[in-house]
Amino acid sequence: MSEAKDFLRDLLDQVRAGDSYGQLDRFSDSQLLAPFVVTKEQRRTIATNCDLDIATAARLRSFYQAVAAATEKATGAFTTTILDLNSEGFGRVIIFAGRLVVLDNALRDVQRFGFNSSEELAARGEALVLGASKLIERWSEVARDDS
Repeated sequence: MSEAKDFLRDLLDQVRAGDSYGQLDRFSDSQLLAPFVVTKEQRRTIATNCDLDIATAARLRSFYQAVAAATEKATGAFTTTILDLNSEGFGRVIIFAGRLVVLDNALRDVQRFGFNSSEELAARGEALVLGASKLIERWSEVARDDS
């Protein structure tokens, strides 16, 4: 359970890092995590035939940057996140460690990005971190090659 809390802490760090003016300082951790929880009923009401809103794109970016940060903490390998989204909610996220691709996900309908609960959010984040960490352990020479 502490690993899940660690991931949520990394996610909160990423959300707060994007707030250069301190506007989020007045919000509690649970208030900052609340937009990541989207119930099935809420998801059904979100249209996918419209442009992606900035807040959803920022949440998506924060989530994958938190995965990269947690992977970096777990392995010591420097990570880089690339997120490419079009205005219709389709795209790809790639996380590199050195020359190694440790995560490559195709994204679709990201207007509906969210999780059923904060526990599911933490579990998904930790699963991605674990998978990336295993790849780095297996291919550590490639993951630590910065040339």
